[in-house]
Amino acid sequence: MIQLYYYPSTASMVPHILLEELGLPYERVLVDRKQDVQKTTAYLKLNPNGLIPVLTDGDLVLYETAAICLHLCDAHPGSGLAPAVGSTERAHFYKWLMWLTNTLQATLIVYFYPERWVNAGNRAGAAEVQHHAEIRINNLLKQLDNELAGHGGPWLLGEVYSALDPYVFTLCRWTRNFVFSPARDKRQLGPYLQRMLARPSVQRALANEGLSPPFV
Repeated sequence: MIQLYYYPSTASMVPHILLEELGLPYERVLVDRKQDVQKTTAYLKLNPNGLIPVLTDGDLVLYETAAICLHLCDAHPGSGLAPAVGSTERAHFYKWLMWLTNTLQATLIVYFYPERWVNAGNRAGAAEVQHHAEIRINNLLKQLDNELAGHGGPWLLGEVYSALDPYVFTLCRWTRNFVFSPARDKRQLGPYLQRMLARPSVQRALANEGLSPPFV
């Protein structure tokens, strides 16, 4: 059986939602970050980077959120969660998946952990890094907003829901406590996030993770 190693409200929410969309039997395994379980020898054997999520399925051990998403889509091509391989739509799917993990998510990590990019104890430097990360995040959210406005469809790729949408939802959710400009305040992203919240798979994932409002 598939096992998803997760912690609430982290990037593991993306494959969590996808597994609920697919309706597959799977087991959730909590990696309690409060107890630093992700740093234990047992977990580091699964992911030497000490990051969440990890997905296992028999002998398969897979980490990196985008890789897990691609695997689930390719293992279940009839789900329609990714366009056909070789199509123009698939190329754009790759583009946005890489953008979400390498650009938006990476910048969010800088925002939440600015002390990693300055010398120890440099609080002023960390605050400056965080400030500039928030400005960049706002511009990246505008890019998403413009994409939705440009094609006018309900989902990131247009009319068809895909594995990208749980990724967008999860990352936008991380901005819910931003004072400057949370994703929900954007003209297109606000209604988009409400459409995501209306999906049963999203509702189940939020409930499974024991999360409470505000969700976005």
